Amino acid sequence: MEDKDRIQVIPGQLRTHGVAVGRHVAISAPAVPRFLDRFEEVYSKLGKTETIIAAAAAHHRLVWIHPFADGNGRVTRLMSHATLLEALDTGAVWSIARGLARNVDGYKSQLAACDATRRNDLDGRGHLSEERLAEFTHFFLITCRDQVDFMERLMQPHELRTRILLWVEEEIRLDKLPPKSGTILEAILYRGELPRGDTASIVGTGERQARRVVSALLKRGVLVSESTRAPLRLTFPAALASRWMPGLFPEKTA
Repeated sequence: MEDKDRIQVIPGQLRTHGVAVGRHVAISAPAVPRFLDRFEEVYSKLGKTETIIAAAAAHHRLVWIHPFADGNGRVTRLMSHATLLEALDTGAVWSIARGLARNVDGYKSQLAACDATRRNDLDGRGHLSEERLAEFTHFFLITCRDQVDFMERLMQPHELRTRILLWVEEEIRLDKLPPKSGTILEAILYRGELPRGDTASIVGTGERQARRVVSALLKRGVLVSESTRAPLRLTFPAALASRWMPGLFPEKTA
């Protein structure tokens, strides 16, 4: 592409040019604001159950509008994640984006099929096929359920505890964490959070050693605290995902 044909991508700015993705020719740039207004009107005032079911339709429709010069897929997956996060109060324990990433070919195929025009008078009332949208909705919701099931298995307390404590034991043997680090983590796993004043009694070797253990765990990013006096809580660093929560991130393919 020649320099004169290059288009500057400005985050958050609606596209100002026509675009085609595969066989889909997106609506004209001047029409984007009008379509986004209609999009908001349709999808922003639904009840909880309707929001969950309509999340798939909203997902396709935003991609179909293609409001930005670049990054539309990522924005749409983020929107779907946020929609379900709010509607289901998931706590971000599971994400539809992860499920779609694990079946990219199926996702793209189902999404592209929704661009088809309706086959006949029984295939919806609009320009696009309602049957194809229903198929994508089924695919989308099945993907959501698979992710819930996957995270339920992954977050079984006993198994999660075992994986974390095995990691701690290895780090202690390698002299990367001080002794008694596992005791602190196990207490937090059991309680949910740990007041700093309780760490010395749990470690059992005095306040100085307790502070040393806590400091090391905070530095490794496995504990978090809002202040120097706030309770300690467990966090899940991405760097440890393969050890603590194996299979969480889709494997990279060659």
